[in-house]
Amino acid sequence: MERARPHLYQPQRVSAAAALLLFLLCAATQAWAQTARKPSPYEYREQAPAAAAPAQGPDHLQRIDNRAQFMQLARVYNPGTALEMPHLIFVIDRRNDGRIYYINTPRHALHEQFVRRQGLLPRLDKATLNAQYRDPQRRFLFGTLAWQRDLPGYTYEFWEGDQLTAALLRQTDQVLHASFRDAIRFKTNSTQHEQLARSMGLPFVSQEALLREQRFLPLNTGRAEGRLRIVRSAEQLRDPSPRDILVLDEVPIALAPVAGLVTQRPSTLLSHVNLLAKGWGIPNVYVRDAQSALRQYDGRWVELEVSNNDYRVTPRTRPARTPSSTAASPVARNLPRPDLSVSALKPLSALRVRDSSHCGVKAANLGALKNALPPSARVPDGFCIPFAHYEAAMQRLQVAERLAAMQRRPGFATDAGIRRDALATLRAQISNAAPDPAFVRSLQTQWQQQLHGGGVFVRSSSNSEDLPGFSGAGLYTTVPNVTHADALAKAVHTVWASVYNFEAYEARTAAGLSQDAVAMAVLVQTAAPSDSSGVMITRDPFDAARRHITYISAKRGLGIRVVEGKRQAEQVMYSTWSKAVQVLSRSAEDTQLVANASGGVREVPITGSRQVLTDTLIARLAAIGNKTKQTLGGVDQDIEWAVVGDEVLILQSRPYVDGSSR
Repeated sequence: MERARPHLYQPQRVSAAAALLLFLLCAATQAWAQTARKPSPYEYREQAPAAAAPAQGPDHLQRIDNRAQFMQLARVYNPGTALEMPHLIFVIDRRNDGRIYYINTPRHALHEQFVRRQGLLPRLDKATLNAQYRDPQRRFLFGTLAWQRDLPGYTYEFWEGDQLTAALLRQTDQVLHASFRDAIRFKTNSTQHEQLARSMGLPFVSQEALLREQRFLPLNTGRAEGRLRIVRSAEQLRDPSPRDILVLDEVPIALAPVAGLVTQRPSTLLSHVNLLAKGWGIPNVYVRDAQSALRQYDGRWVELEVSNNDYRVTPRTRPARTPSSTAASPVARNLPRPDLSVSALKPLSALRVRDSSHCGVKAANLGALKNALPPSARVPDGFCIPFAHYEAAMQRLQVAERLAAMQRRPGFATDAGIRRDALATLRAQISNAAPDPAFVRSLQTQWQQQLHGGGVFVRSSSNSEDLPGFSGAGLYTTVPNVTHADALAKAVHTVWASVYNFEAYEARTAAGLSQDAVAMAVLVQTAAPSDSSGVMITRDPFDAARRHITYISAKRGLGIRVVEGKRQAEQVMYSTWSKAVQVLSRSAEDTQLVANASGGVREVPITGSRQVLTDTLIARLAAIGNKTKQTLGGVDQDIEWAVVGDEVLILQSRPYVDGSSR
């Protein structure tokens, strides 16, 4: 949206850099349109100052009586695409009887440029400009009017940080309805705007409602060739090829590497599969009714191209020989070498980042955060089972020899079904093996003495996850809410065995990671009876330049549902610049997961409001996310969190991998 970031404003001269500005705005729009927003030149002022662009038509109009007049003044973002958005900016002069100026937007990039050039306020310093967004007695109202093709209809809106009052909004609504011939509604750009409109009884359309109507949303851009497969059942999804472009009803809980992904139900951007797709660098897109729209391509070789404002499927000639999963030769990458000299079970409070050499990045990061985050947030208590215990168990079970024998079997390298079955057998051998009695005694002693025998989550902390360029999100198994001593060692063996989950094995192969270099430490952590939980990223995942944004997804109850991504979570963005909260979606869940007193989890109905987070809690989470990022070296983080009562818990933090480094 063409609005200033008031407290970032600096006076500047108009120059001839219009072409560069429009290029930057176009690039910004491709990302912003994904969230039903329009870019502001203020986001990009350091690269190119705002400038006048060649434009036809009048400088402004006082009335809009037809579509042709609107289009004569409008700038059109993403023309001819699924995210096309024409809009114009307007100024209302409250000291001049509420006179409105519908502005030739290609000619005037910013409201204040128009105000200066018209001589309405020749001297517009920083304080005066800020007042036009903050002061209830301000002289000007700076807004935007847009055509929303998915509603369809016209809407008017303000910058999300604009401190509107009921009087200002009522005046705007009256002036627009008197001077704009077609029906028009207020579009809210923050929860504050939405609450204001609701209190006034003013009809409005929310950003969340607009996104709900979108028929297309790019989750990861890119291009790929492969066989398009419409998948209608879990059985059809059993053995995907790395050259498959899958068209699914909804995002799966787990997935082996594929060439591309299309889903026809909205999902959470931060689900494990969507994060993996970003790490793999594959095109990934939501398209409403995709299975019907793409039915003609089922089974055919195609090219899928996903851009920030559209997608395209083009038939291609099938290669004479389809590469197998092992025919491709990914660049070999070395995994961190595990330190096997440490065998003592280590409390999280004793761990620091450097301890990843024997406890894995996940546990080491949590140890560092356990010491750094209080009192703003807390890491639930727990302890690490170092790599040394995994290596000892694998040697005792001769896993390396069994794996080598499996890999030599006919068809193992070329047939995903054979690999899946063989890996399942190996997992069963590991998880069902009798544990070492001495290890069981030390494990139960640590659990009783440190965690008082309470319910725990048993989680992976391998040397092949939470790494720069390879997150490993969701590849390994978590055993939730273990409450009995005899189940604890079994849970540890289950996590160890998950090294050979089919999806994990395939993902490591595709990433060039050696299978025999994987080691698994285990994190045993106190279970948190979460009121709400979710994931956040410490920047805008749609636009890497917007570091002032925190993106948060949330659901009620335990966080398993958020990372599965099978139902859309509540998704919000918080800006440290505007202090505004923008809602992208509300939770689509009818039920939530809670801890079962006898172990495991159970599903219960959700009652009351679908809203999960308050604005105050969102701001708290964003501040905690920033502190987490700074503690872990200033690298943007993908953080799993939970809320219990008034307390925020951090359950995991890994580097955010978006595929840009590949």
